[in-house]
Parts: sequence; C-alpha cells; structure tokens
Amino acid sequence: MSKRMEKQDARSLSADAMTDLRKRVVRAVRNGMSQTEAAEVFGVCRYSVNKWVGRSEKEGIRSLKSKAKGRPKQSRLTTKQSSAIIRMITDHCPDQLKLPFALWTRAAVQDLIRKKCIIDISVWTVGRYLKEWGMTPQKPIRRAFEQNPKAVRHWLKKEYPTIRKAAKAEGAIIHWGDEMGMRSDHQTGTSYGLKGQTPVILGTGQRFRCNIISTVTNRGELAFMVFKYRFTAPVFITFLRRLIRHSEQTVFLILDQHPAHKAARVRSWVKKNEKKIRIYFLPSYSPELNPDELLNQDVKSNALGRQRPRDREEMIAMARSYLRSTQRQPEIVSNYFHEEHVRYAAC
Repeated sequence: MSKRMEKQDARSLSADAMTDLRKRVVRAVRNGMSQTEAAEVFGVCRYSVNKWVGRSEKEGIRSLKSKAKGRPKQSRLTTKQSSAIIRMITDHCPDQLKLPFALWTRAAVQDLIRKKCIIDISVWTVGRYLKEWGMTPQKPIRRAFEQNPKAVRHWLKKEYPTIRKAAKAEGAIIHWGDEMGMRSDHQTGTSYGLKGQTPVILGTGQRFRCNIISTVTNRGELAFMVFKYRFTAPVFITFLRRLIRHSEQTVFLILDQHPAHKAARVRSWVKKNEKKIRIYFLPSYSPELNPDELLNQDVKSNALGRQRPRDREEMIAMARSYLRSTQRQPEIVSNYFHEEHVRYAAC
C-alpha cells in the first residue's frame, strides 16, 4: 500500500466507518507494516495505532468495534421507573418525599432519581426526561396544609351539583363572592434594566390600603363595592343589600368561611331575606375553587400592581375604574370560569 491517506479527524467518522478503519490498521500492522508507517498511511495518530493493536491482541478483533456516538437512544430509566418517577412528581411535593427542596426543579428530580432508582444522571439529562414526559416549569398554586381533600371531593361531586340543581329549579342565579385588601406597596411584573443593575421604580413611601368585596357569575355579571374600613358583618350586609337590590332573580351566593360571612348578624339578616338570597360555603382553605379569586388576581395585577397611586383616594379611584371597565365586558368575567380549577362552575 503506497498511497498515503491525508490526516483526518476520526471524530467525524460514523461508528461503522471507525470500526472499519481500526480493523484495516490492525491488519496492516499484522502483515508487517510498522505502527509508525501505518499511522502515516491511514492518516491517524501513532498513539491510536498502538492502542488498537494492543487491544486486539488482548481482547480479539471484535474489541475494535466503535460505540455509537451522541446521546444514548434508549433511556437509562426503564418504563416502570419512569412511570414511578412521574407519579411521585405529580402526586407529591419534594419535601413530602423527604427531599431538601420546596419545588420540583431539575436538581430535585435528579436527587429523586438517584435515591429511588440508584441512577446518577446529569441535570441536563433530567431536563430532557422532563420534556419527554410532557412536563414544563410552571408557577405552582399555593395550597394550605389544612385543606381537607375529602371535603373538596365531596364539594365537587355532591354539594355543588346539588346547589346548581336547586338554582336551576328555582330560577336562581349563582354568585361567587370574595373580598380582598389592596396595599399601596403591592407590585407585580418585571421591568427591563441593564444586567446587574436593578431597575428603580419611584412611588410614595406612605402605606395605605383599601378593601374590595365582589361577586361574579358564569354569565359574566360582576358586582363590587370598594371601601376604606375593615371588613365586618355590617359591611357585608350593606353589600348584600346592594346585591339583591340589583338582581331580579334569587341569589345563591357561594363564599369562603370568613368569620364575617358566618356572623350571627349576617345569618339573621339572610334568614329574613331567604326568598331573595341564600348563602353556601366552600370547603375550608380552598380558595382555588372560587372563580372570584381570579378577579382578585386580575385587579391586583392590572389595576394596582403596574401603577403607582399617590394616595388612598387615587388607589380607590383606580380600583373602581378598572372594575367598572371589567363590568362592561362580561366576556372577561366569563373567561375566569375557564381556569382549570374552577371550570366545574362554568355551567
């Protein structure tokens, strides 16, 4: 063999081509060619020739077969292991599995796989697995430890369907109510700035607040009241009077279990007006079941969080303006009921 090959980068060869090259080099050396000459003829380094010849002498010609390049096509986790990991991620928080994490990050999943499957993989591989499993990073919903899952299931399967059936039979309309406090220092969203230099937003150093009570229906109706004082039973009754005054139908009002909602004075007033209004209560510590919570988030984010009121009066004016605008757009209110956790209340 007189023709010499140009120097080549073996890393560019496929696994089959690399195996063939190794075998030809070893055969040439076995047929009398020196390792130095073989390196020059085949365009590879002298060290590689020596390694291939030594390996073939110890382990045979089959040891020269090149492994496939790139990421392994087959997962290191079995189907059973993958299913178990997915169930643990979807059904538990990391700390419930005694992992030192509050959220499911790639590092947390890496630690879980290491402990449950005795397999050590990189966070990059974990990210690839998560993508294959259809998982994406999302902002989690906060849920209280005190929530009773059995009570939630009973509400969804028994209590609310009964309320809905009664409302339909009596021609009543179901309102979902809640109240919230707004503070002048509330802020949402992000602002662009140079890397390493946190943007500064000017605002008053004074702290002031106001409160809002509201109800929404899946038909897109919105009722609200903005007030300065503390939320108490008399304030709640004032709102209820307004609510039934502007409703031609009997109101079935669903609320959380705030003390003011269950006060003796409120119960007495509701009993006197039972032909116009009835009150029902959500399971304890279950705000995610209330569509009106989505209105609260909307108002905090868009009526206040992105603006800077100078005083309480301006903050109240901003809140009222935003709520009135939303009131005139029933499709926005109806869309709150499309969120996953409150979709059961959409009809």
